[in-house]
Amino acid sequence: MFHVKLPSRDVMARHADEKVTGARIHLPRRSVDPLRQVGRRLLMALGVLFLTVLIVYVDRDGYHDNANETVDFLDCAYYATVTLSTTGYGDIVPFSDSARLVNILVITPLRVLFLIILVGTTLEVLTERTREEFRLKKWRSHLRDHTVIVGFGTKGRSAIQTLCATGLRKDQIVIVDPSGKVIEAANVDGFVGVVGDGTRSDVLLRAEVQRARQVVIATQRDDTAVLVTLTARQLNRGAKIVAAVREEENAPLLRQSGADAVITSASAAGRLLGLSVLSPSAGTVMEDLIQQGSGLDLVERPVTKAEAGRSVRETDDLVVSVLRGHRLLGYDDPAASPLQLTDRVITIVRAAPGIPLTTPPED
Repeated sequence: MFHVKLPSRDVMARHADEKVTGARIHLPRRSVDPLRQVGRRLLMALGVLFLTVLIVYVDRDGYHDNANETVDFLDCAYYATVTLSTTGYGDIVPFSDSARLVNILVITPLRVLFLIILVGTTLEVLTERTREEFRLKKWRSHLRDHTVIVGFGTKGRSAIQTLCATGLRKDQIVIVDPSGKVIEAANVDGFVGVVGDGTRSDVLLRAEVQRARQVVIATQRDDTAVLVTLTARQLNRGAKIVAAVREEENAPLLRQSGADAVITSASAAGRLLGLSVLSPSAGTVMEDLIQQGSGLDLVERPVTKAEAGRSVRETDDLVVSVLRGHRLLGYDDPAASPLQLTDRVITIVRAAPGIPLTTPPED
């Protein structure tokens, strides 16, 4: 029987102002400068006003001024202003058939457009919820085989950086975190976020975990990681679940809960420290391998037709392991050679910036 050794309290869940009563989905938003938005609307309103003045001035002979019976440019500007603002004093009126027809077909629509521009901010507030619901519906309908990241702390951010370096798009990543401020930061980076407790099934369902291809659990507490793993595995039997724990003695419990791979953060960092003490150069190489997208990278890929039947040492890349079915064979294992077409190899390659480093899984 395994017991979970609890570390210190989750830092992100301490703040009382960040408590969440229900899960909410936050889609990335394009930042808009309020002054620029107001200036754009002002220019549009002035454009409509200028167009109205021009139309009235061209057909000024069809208008009558009660003051002096002549209509000049100033009178046209005055008439356009009071007309668009729906004030309508009646001292300047269209009397010809053409002027009245233009007022019906052109001036009136311009008046409506002018008012819409002026009250655009109010209309935007009223339509914000409808637009957000439409975006959420569209997002859900297109989301398939994505990656769910539970926890957007140091471990979660590092995992996302590695995934993005391998070619995964930002719109294929959904972040779950109990902190609203953390999700806001994720939105700024271009990621979809769900505010809520990852141990709750309704929160993970909002992240569409039931349709996810892989789940990365990077919570601050080991007991939280166990509960998230149990919940995620219950909702999605086929997803690949990778979890991080602080204490190595909790790793077996994570595997029993349904995690396919468990990373012990504390011991991994300690081993890297020890290796760097024994050989700083070896530590540098290991750190380079861990940082995906630069220098040397570990890549898992299928065996090509040209490599099938050859020895591990006869491949173009430096093969360190061979994945045959559920068996992981070392490069020096006699059973690893010759390579089979159904094998997958783990190789060390030179990273090529801007090019995906992994081959997507075959359907």
